[in-house]
Amino acid sequence: MPRDLIVVPARYGSTRLPGKPLLKIAGRSLLERVVAVARKAADLAGHCDVVVATDDARIAEHASAIGAEVAMTEAKLDSGSARACAAAHARSDLPSLVINLQGDAPFVSPDVVAGLLATLRDGHADVATPVYQLSWDRLDRLRQHKQTSPFSGTTCVRDRDGVALWFSKTILPGIRDEQKLRSEGPMSPVWQHLGLYGYRMSALDWFAAASPSCYEQLEGLEQLRFLEGGKTIATVAIDQPTHAMSGIDTPSDLTLAEATIARLGDPFPG
Repeated sequence: MPRDLIVVPARYGSTRLPGKPLLKIAGRSLLERVVAVARKAADLAGHCDVVVATDDARIAEHASAIGAEVAMTEAKLDSGSARACAAAHARSDLPSLVINLQGDAPFVSPDVVAGLLATLRDGHADVATPVYQLSWDRLDRLRQHKQTSPFSGTTCVRDRDGVALWFSKTILPGIRDEQKLRSEGPMSPVWQHLGLYGYRMSALDWFAAASPSCYEQLEGLEQLRFLEGGKTIATVAIDQPTHAMSGIDTPSDLTLAEATIARLGDPFPG
């Protein structure tokens, strides 16, 4: 039986932060940190391999230097999901399940990554992705953040079984009688999405072959291609992350990441 696969897509040519997989955060490169997460997740899940997918020789060289397997993929690929698909097809045995662990997400817990594999192994969804319920305090912070960065932070509406109904850069759902709900408990009805995906290989192949969908392009959310195409996305409820950064996109994000580690501790020390 083919082993499952965690793919770490890593591009050199970031517009806002060129060469970011090679940049260091508290003494370790961003790529090294993400690969460490992937390796621990693979150990937890069992029967799983890790590969770095890149189109750049400098990143490939660094990945090899830290002992990671590398898959060279085409530069024209326009998303981490497409790069993960290409990396999966480059293997001698095509995996049944693939995790796309973005190369700029050093604070994701290995337990969360392994949990996506468990959800796909035990269920029938096409895709699995983590979400966490926001406390009222975290919701207030998200609302404030969106006043200056409206397209940062994604919310999810899910059914009672945890199947995703929709994702949006708008905060969903709208809340009537909010003060009454606040008085009833510390948690809001808003779920925030953590940008990490597990796929069945058949769904990932479908995604790579399909054209970007209408709402995907409007919202800038590739998971909407799956929903618009009739695919099922299982959401996996996790605790609110202590390290709340979802990705590293700018020089200020690097500074914030180092400050976060100094304040809260390194989540995955070498």
